[in-house]
Amino acid sequence: MKVALIHDYLNQMGGAERVVMAFHDIFPDAPIYTSIYDPRRVDAAFQHMNIRTSFMQKLPLVTKHHQPYLPFYPFAIESLDLRGYDLVLSSSSAFAKGVITKPETMHICYCHTPMRWCWNYEEYVERECLGKVARCILPFLISGLRVWDQTSAMRVDHFIANSPVVAERIHKYYRREAVVIPPPVEASRFRFDPATQPENYFLIVSRLIPYKRIDLAIEACNRLQLPLVIIGGGRDLDKLKKLSGPTIRFLGRLSDQEVLHYYTHCRAFIFPGEEDFGITPLEAQACGRPVIAYGAGGALASVVDGVTGVFFGEQTVESLETLLASFDERAFDPRVIHNHALEFDMPRFRRRVLQFIEAKMSEGKSKMAATPADDLTIH
Repeated sequence: MKVALIHDYLNQMGGAERVVMAFHDIFPDAPIYTSIYDPRRVDAAFQHMNIRTSFMQKLPLVTKHHQPYLPFYPFAIESLDLRGYDLVLSSSSAFAKGVITKPETMHICYCHTPMRWCWNYEEYVERECLGKVARCILPFLISGLRVWDQTSAMRVDHFIANSPVVAERIHKYYRREAVVIPPPVEASRFRFDPATQPENYFLIVSRLIPYKRIDLAIEACNRLQLPLVIIGGGRDLDKLKKLSGPTIRFLGRLSDQEVLHYYTHCRAFIFPGEEDFGITPLEAQACGRPVIAYGAGGALASVVDGVTGVFFGEQTVESLETLLASFDERAFDPRVIHNHALEFDMPRFRRRVLQFIEAKMSEGKSKMAATPADDLTIH
């Protein structure tokens, strides 16, 4: 079976890109198609993969500033030549699902979310603090993209959602059903020792962009004078540093081994944004550390309230501050937390994905075999 993988863009590293790496582990001979690729901004493992880009790769500064090129992405994805493949597996939160395949090719989309900025536009504009020109132009682009997004969803044969909340969005915006397969956490990569004593700091590991709501955690820790370590980079770095008091430390992008140390020794991992799923809370749980999360979105699928972490009910500084003021990490059992994370381990993800693909491919063959006998001849 000839398999191709396709992803929106490879110029940043996050949970979606780790899913692509997991797919490549399942299908190591499959090429990865994408709109743009910057090897300096993603995991070094991608350099050993067969990456095939679109015409957008030649556009000036596109890998560093991809947002201004928004109108080009549908054309870029549709221009990719995927003839000759039996299976196309797309990883998409925006455009990859819109790839055009041959009628005999099965297209399965692992959907991280329908376009967040397209279907939740007002909140997106508010968070991004866009200028007047962008606010005037974007509504016209967004209207067109909504039509394209719904139309291109019909090109997908089967959807996989990364969480129940994303499955609900797929049904709402695309009127399609989706099976839920949570993204994987490489539990074996995270050292777990139940005897490890936590140090006096809370932890965030994230891209520093508006919808992650890292500002909430900074302000809450400022008010309580609690130590907070923030790992990661992004365009909000300078803005977040200006908000920060003396107990906040920014460590930038670190190696996996360095991140592992901070996961293992934190009091708890803070997850203040509303995510589609979020792999970092599971990575913290794999190390036996509890999670403090906003009680919405993907966190509801990865954190067990009162067992592996706690939720704050409103996405406000005050709600998080109240929880942090009374938080006691000794109330949680590291072994229970670690065992919960194992339910999302890579072997289980691999098995579920392969079972789903095999079932759908078998269904497709059965339908094709049944077609001649089911045909009616009209005289």
